[in-house]
Amino acid sequence: MYISEEQIRGALSYEELIPAIRRALIDYSTGKVEQPLRSVLRVKDEAGSPTGWFAVMPVIHGRYMAVKTVTFYPGNAALGRHTHLAMIELLDRATGEAIAAMDGRLITEMRTAAVSAVAVETLAPRDTTTLGILGAGVQARAHIEALRQVWPAFREADSIRVWSRNADKAQALADEMGAVAVPIEHAADSDVVITVTSATQPVLMGKWLRPDSLVVAVGAVGPQLRELDDEVMAGCLIAESRQGSENESGDVRLSGAKVYAELGEILAGTAVPPVRGRLVFKSLGMAIEDLTGAALAWETLQCG
Repeated sequence: MYISEEQIRGALSYEELIPAIRRALIDYSTGKVEQPLRSVLRVKDEAGSPTGWFAVMPVIHGRYMAVKTVTFYPGNAALGRHTHLAMIELLDRATGEAIAAMDGRLITEMRTAAVSAVAVETLAPRDTTTLGILGAGVQARAHIEALRQVWPAFREADSIRVWSRNADKAQALADEMGAVAVPIEHAADSDVVITVTSATQPVLMGKWLRPDSLVVAVGAVGPQLRELDDEVMAGCLIAESRQGSENESGDVRLSGAKVYAELGEILAGTAVPPVRGRLVFKSLGMAIEDLTGAALAWETLQCG
């Protein structure tokens, strides 16, 4: 059975996905998930010029197995197409039989924002009132939607500050979402700062940040890519996955930062974050999150 993006859109909500992702992160950090590092192939066109990448992400957890294939083609933006595209195959763990093939683009979009929502809900200072977002694409919009589910203060007028290298896109997103478009230094001067850019070199500088801010870094997936400078990375580093951050994050590898704990360890109560000081949460995306979204959508459609 093939499940389209439109079907998934009707079956998947942040209200249900965020707590499901929270449980999945705990299960990952407590050893209940079988998941290797993603396998990534760099893609070139027939003339040998780089065009994007192609990754494969398998996982086993609970009643299910899944494998996601995902591509990133930055040049698609100029063609009016999505830069990230994905397919997810959901399988029965007991028999190995395929249950469904699903369009994975929306699941990837939503589970990424849901992970950040769990991180903010868990790590942000209780008096947080402002959110800075660096980037104005699909993930920026998804993060605003997801974070407003868990943090009511972000629903207030002008509580969200948006910056993008494309000022027109920042203004359009701000107008759409009830936010305000600002210079990058102003966006960085927020209680929580989310980076969802396609940057390959640091765009967020530590000198702009508040001493007790929470930085959630979502872009720059790759061992040579960065969004954050060394001063940002000097904060206490919380990882989605210790193994993933140490192998797949240029922000971590090139800065020499050490992972203090996984988010799932903090959620499980086996680690406690510092009471004061800057926290940095590095998110790279994991197959268990894709399986969680796919299984939730499948079960919702079956019940419907």
